[in-house]
Amino acid sequence: MAPRVAHTRAVIAYRLRKLPRDLARLLWFVLRGHGRWIAKAWTWATYGDLRADARAARLTGDAEARRKAQELIRADSKARWGRAAIVLHRCVVAASGVAPVALMLWCVDSWMARTDMWPWLAELLGLIDRGWDVLKALASVLLLVAPVGWLVAAAWEGRSREPGTGWLTQPDREDADSWIDERMVSKALAHLGISPLNTFFKNGGDLLYSVPARRDGNGTYVQLRLPLGTTADMVADRRDKLAANLARAKLETWPTEGDEAGVLDLWVADKGALAGGAGEWPLQYDGQADVFDGVPFGLTQRGVVVNAPLIEANWLIGGRPGQGKSAALRTLLLGAALDPSAELWIFVMGESPDFDPFQPRTARYRMGMDDAVAEAAVAALEDLLTEMERRGKVLGEQPGRPPKVSRKLADKPRLVLHPLVCAIDECHELFQHPKFGKRAAEHAVRLIKRGRKYGIVLLLATQSPTKDSIPREVTRNVSCGVAFSVADQVANDGLLGSGRYRAGIRATDLRMKTDRGTCVAVGVTDASFDLIRTFYVPFEDEVDMVTPVIERALSIMSEDGRAIAGNAHPEIEAAPVDHLADVATVMRDERRVPTRVVLARLAEHNAAEYERWTFSDLKAILGESGFGPRKSGGVQVVRAEDVREALTRRAAPQEESG
Repeated sequence: MAPRVAHTRAVIAYRLRKLPRDLARLLWFVLRGHGRWIAKAWTWATYGDLRADARAARLTGDAEARRKAQELIRADSKARWGRAAIVLHRCVVAASGVAPVALMLWCVDSWMARTDMWPWLAELLGLIDRGWDVLKALASVLLLVAPVGWLVAAAWEGRSREPGTGWLTQPDREDADSWIDERMVSKALAHLGISPLNTFFKNGGDLLYSVPARRDGNGTYVQLRLPLGTTADMVADRRDKLAANLARAKLETWPTEGDEAGVLDLWVADKGALAGGAGEWPLQYDGQADVFDGVPFGLTQRGVVVNAPLIEANWLIGGRPGQGKSAALRTLLLGAALDPSAELWIFVMGESPDFDPFQPRTARYRMGMDDAVAEAAVAALEDLLTEMERRGKVLGEQPGRPPKVSRKLADKPRLVLHPLVCAIDECHELFQHPKFGKRAAEHAVRLIKRGRKYGIVLLLATQSPTKDSIPREVTRNVSCGVAFSVADQVANDGLLGSGRYRAGIRATDLRMKTDRGTCVAVGVTDASFDLIRTFYVPFEDEVDMVTPVIERALSIMSEDGRAIAGNAHPEIEAAPVDHLADVATVMRDERRVPTRVVLARLAEHNAAEYERWTFSDLKAILGESGFGPRKSGGVQVVRAEDVREALTRRAAPQEESG
């Protein structure tokens, strides 16, 4: 009753039932194989292919092509007769040498007894006899085997040129609707209407499967190398037709690019496997989380629970209204809230109560569409940048100079390196704000690029993922991109990254309402993408499952001896700006740099500090260091040697005191 034995028994029974049909097919293959051999021999003997080229050239009026085809026919004919003459000549030469020796040995063996011969001659004749016996035995075996081989070769030549091994059809089985094998995939690809694929299959080509069809979660996974002239993008562009050929819904068929453009990764879900939600959130009624290990987020298309990474990650979540982006952000924040060491900042750029239950657990919470909320969000981003610099200094002072915040360091209260999670819902409203948008975008990009290793996490959610509403650098640098149903390719790549749509990773295929709560995500796991059914913690009319979780989070914090930080976290002091060192940096190893260029480079180096500087400010700072701009070539310049001398003078007292 073992599954493998039962499967083998079912296959044997099925093949026995189909035996008469299989024998008829084999007989037809043998006959068709002989016909194909005759056709090939006739084509070879009559130069059918070259004559066809000549006829085609004549019909198209291409005299040059016709002349070349005729010349090839004459040249090949001469070459054939030449090869035949060479073979005949070699046979005559060999016979002229071997025949006299063989005749002489036969005569000697016929006229003399072997006992009267020289021993070496008798041994030679005995060896010849044994060789002749072996040849006769091989000939008798060949007479038996050759017909069988001939029939097998004829059947192979006459086999069906359809893709896949059609004669290994699977038997009727309970999961027939979900069964996918290489033959089905090959047939589906053969009917996509892609010209190079059509030519490949027409010529009898067989696809190379680097990963044969195997079970992978709630579906089947295969990897194959496409023939020349075909790319995975070309298959992804015909995803709807591929799904129809495999008898699947479009959402259940995911062709994507593998390690190379010519390698196709294909995952096909079992029928109906993606219907329904992900089920109950694992931390709904019990347990706490550790943001360093991730928080439960949803189920992949393979049915595996996703532990969403928070530490060393930043998130961009988006999609059309009502498809689940705010609920997904809420799930991430609930997981973070159940870590007693995490500090939460939440900013909602609109009149939405989705995150109201979080207020008792957050250190900062603002909601609304007025300028005050936007200003508070920008101030929070600035504070996070300053906190990032402080944390960098703290890490630099620790033994071994650890490169990032770890759980061990986060649990030391005196270091104040606990996880800090900042979420901004409807972030497009902040980035497009006429007064604060530019600053918010600049701060967010800096945080995303550098803040993750300091335990600072930025979670952004938007329903307007366009190139104008979301800064391009945000999309390029976020670790985790999540796209619910989106309208077009621009929104898809705005959330998941450039080129994802062309690679077949498309949230545009998610259907409004029908696929609510299902998203396409990149960076959440090691896979190139995941189709995730997110966990849903209800917070709607008369159903509030969020508040009990927050109350449990507050209880866990109390038991752990922690309190909500609020605005009482340690005062963050910005590091003093070293103007002389900055001037040395922007000199860029040049001997003389005009003062206007120095000012421009300083503003580029640190806009917040130098954007409003004038020539007088620069002159005053240089004067404090004992030198000033000099005139060279009619313009005021700063000399590199003056800057170096000033730095040397400043460093000398420090060395003496040391």
